[in-house]
Amino acid sequence: MPSVFETSSTAIPITFVTKSSWDAVRESLPPAQRQFATASAYAAKPGGYLALPAPDGAIAQVLFGLEDEGARSRDLFRPGALPGLLPPGTYRFVNAPHDARLAALAFALGCYRFARYRKVDRPDVRLVPPDGVDAAEITRIADAAMLARDLINTPSNDMGPEELAAAAQDLATEFGASFACTIGEDLEKDFPLIHAVGMASSRAPRLIDIGWGDLDHPKVTLVGKGVCFDTGGLDLKPSSGMLIMKKDMGGAANVLALARMVMDAKLKVRLRVLIPAVENAVAGNAFRPLDIFTSRKGITVEIGNTDAEGRLVLADALALADEEKPDLLIDLGTLTGAARVALGPDLPPFYTNDETLAADVARCAVKENDPLWRMPLWPPYDAWLDSKTATITNAPSGGFAGSITCALFLQRFVEHAKSWLHVDIYGWTPSAKPARPEGGECQAARAIYKVLSERYA
Repeated sequence: MPSVFETSSTAIPITFVTKSSWDAVRESLPPAQRQFATASAYAAKPGGYLALPAPDGAIAQVLFGLEDEGARSRDLFRPGALPGLLPPGTYRFVNAPHDARLAALAFALGCYRFARYRKVDRPDVRLVPPDGVDAAEITRIADAAMLARDLINTPSNDMGPEELAAAAQDLATEFGASFACTIGEDLEKDFPLIHAVGMASSRAPRLIDIGWGDLDHPKVTLVGKGVCFDTGGLDLKPSSGMLIMKKDMGGAANVLALARMVMDAKLKVRLRVLIPAVENAVAGNAFRPLDIFTSRKGITVEIGNTDAEGRLVLADALALADEEKPDLLIDLGTLTGAARVALGPDLPPFYTNDETLAADVARCAVKENDPLWRMPLWPPYDAWLDSKTATITNAPSGGFAGSITCALFLQRFVEHAKSWLHVDIYGWTPSAKPARPEGGECQAARAIYKVLSERYA
């Protein structure tokens, strides 16, 4: 998508107003514009939009409402609603919103439309970058977020393991990265859990492997869950549970978005991206409840539930990543409904035992308006993973602390990495918000990119 930013001396001004500032702003308007605002009953409510006319009938300026500074809750992405409201043209911010950089990013993200299957009207608007805002950096982040959205929004008939691998290969080619892919029966020996989950599908599972960067730089490895559709396997989901399972590769999509940001910014890292891409299907050869598989790491895993497949494919990929003893190992996946019950769709939990990393992630999540909330790797719950017939089970009975036990399961496969971060994302916006249309969403990638850019610029 072309950059939304451009320089123009004739840009239409956008004035941000709040309920508390509106009286002063109104009095500063020319009489005709003041009367027009009064006649329009404009009240500077958050999200309130009004285009004021010039004497020649053109737009003189735009008023847009924000929350007051002391408001209990402020949406720093509220300016992302503007592209859907503004007539075609180039605009500029007259005064500062709550955060000019995030407002500019929201403006860019608000221009997104998913247009693969039908014609859509894209907002024909441009923005003059606010003073001090790095337009190239904002464009880099927005482009990556839109990549994640496009991948997640694409239905599973057109986004299976092969197509996900092709998208990853395109990204690798664009940035001169290496690309390798292990496919189908070739997975059975070295990646038995990935093979087990994907073997029932007519579309062969695969392990995608991208490498980029100077070999002398710190090793950062990203692992993303790429379940391109999840029926639940033999522990079949109800139809309502399958409805948006095209998003179950949201971890892979967000890992690719994060990788795009890292490579485009040329961060000083040796980057590796691993994506186990599978479809969890139902067939005569599907893996079954109480089957036992020996993972790549040698840990035997009893299948307590075939619908807890995401942690299985991540386990083998994490074991491979861990063998290189990376400086930082990060995995993202749409893993548990328990995380959504606890924190809702907008606030993914993250897990790490690295206190410095935890503080950095939490701080950058706030700074980037990319919400994340730390949850504990609670040692007493680790015993819940015990199996009577194998080393561990993938789905402890009882149903308590599902997101925590999933994180503890994955932790069993990380032994040598200097630091590990696990994020249980949703990857989907259930109802549209400013800058966040309904559908696939880029979650956690922007916050993590900020952490990486601070460490490895």
